[in-house]
This record gives sequence, C-alpha cells and structure tokens, in this order.
Amino acid sequence: MKKGKQVTDDNEPPSYQEATAGYEEMQAQFAWDDKHIRQTFIRKVYAILMVQLLVTVAIVGLFTFCAPVRFYIQTHPGLYMASYLMFFSTYIALSCCGDLRRQFPWNVILLVLFTLSMAFMMGFVSSFYNTKSVVLCLGITAVVCLSVTIFSFQSKIDVTSCQGVLFSLCMVMLLCAITLSIVVPFGYVPWLHAIYAVIGAILFTLFLAFDTQLLLGNKRYTISPEEYIFATLSIYLDIIYLFSFLLQIMGGGRE
Repeated sequence: MKKGKQVTDDNEPPSYQEATAGYEEMQAQFAWDDKHIRQTFIRKVYAILMVQLLVTVAIVGLFTFCAPVRFYIQTHPGLYMASYLMFFSTYIALSCCGDLRRQFPWNVILLVLFTLSMAFMMGFVSSFYNTKSVVLCLGITAVVCLSVTIFSFQSKIDVTSCQGVLFSLCMVMLLCAITLSIVVPFGYVPWLHAIYAVIGAILFTLFLAFDTQLLLGNKRYTISPEEYIFATLSIYLDIIYLFSFLLQIMGGGRE
C-alpha cells in the first residue's frame, strides 16, 4: 500500500508555484537583459552627443573669438547656404530613411556631416552677436540641459504623454512665424520677435525633456535601442534650437 501510495504521489501534477517558477525566472532574466541593453543604449547616445556638442562649441568659439575667421565667414554668406543644404539633406536622410540610419558606417558618416553643417551654421549666426551674449547663452543652455536631464531621470511626470501640449505650442509658434514674415517687410516688431523666441525656447526645452524620457525608456512611450542615431539627432537638435532661441532673446548685436 505504501509503495502504491508513493507511486500515486509521484504522478500528481505540479503545483501552480512550481509550474510558474521557470516562467518567472525567465521573465526576470529578460528584464535584466532589457535593462542592460537600455543602459548601454543610453551611454552610447550620450557619448555621441558629447562629441557633437564639443565640436559645435569649438566651432562657435572659433567663429566668435577669432576676428579673421569671423570676418571671412561674414563676407562669404554662400558658405552658410552650402552648410544649410548639407544640413537639410543629411537631416532628411537620417530622419526618413530608417534602414540608412541603422546601417554602419553610413549612419555615422551622415551624422558627422550633419553635425559639422549644423555647427557651422550656429557659428555663422553667433558671429553676429557680441562675445558676452554668446558665452552667456552657452552657459544658460548648459544649465537648462542639465536641469532637464535631472528632471527626466528623477521625475514621475510623463512628458511623453503630453504630445498634445507640444503640438499646440508648435501651432502657436507657426502662427507667430507666419505673422512675423508678413509684418517684417513693413517694419521690425521687437516684441513680436521676442514672443516668438520665448515660445521657441519653452517648446524646445519641453522637447528636450520629451526626447530624454523616450531615451530612458521608463515612461509610456520609448524609443528602440536600435535607434541610437535618431535619439542622438533629436536631443542634439533640441539643444541647438534652444541655444539659438536664447540668442534671439538675450543676444546683443556686435558693434
């Protein structure tokens, strides 16, 4: 009887805890792997972003502080148009061609050309402002970026779910731009330009928080770790546009 009972016990189906133990262990392993992949992705994006920003600051500093270089680029506006065409073409390629921006080394080559063209454009624009204004705006941009990054890491507020707010601000900014384009031929309106620049600075500060939270992957919407080029491109543009709008708000013209 004991032997028969032992056989019956051995043939009993496993309990719920035993059946799900293997699944939970597998799920925990997948979660750890996903977290490791996300951390590697974040480090890669910020490493590339730091190189982009260093190159941009170096070119802006050269065009701002070096008088011969400043005079040369200001007297050759065709260089700005060439850099704008390169910026536009590489931006379209990286934004619209998903396969291309994931294909090494073409994605890196396009990103390098994009960064150099944008850095040249910002250097050209900065050369028309006085040195103190450029340095002040660089400092404010750095402080804002650091604050937004800390906020994105620590805050429970999900900016990725506020797409309606961002869209509304984009529409307001578009209306201001259209109004400016109509009014400017009849005379410059400083307060309208100031409103446009303030809205732009606020908008791209929010976009910086939005793209940073997409990168972190801890909110409702995330970006795939395969899209490190696109993530870098988005955050870099947020910072550059923030700097340009701050220049328009606080920048003083060069005498």
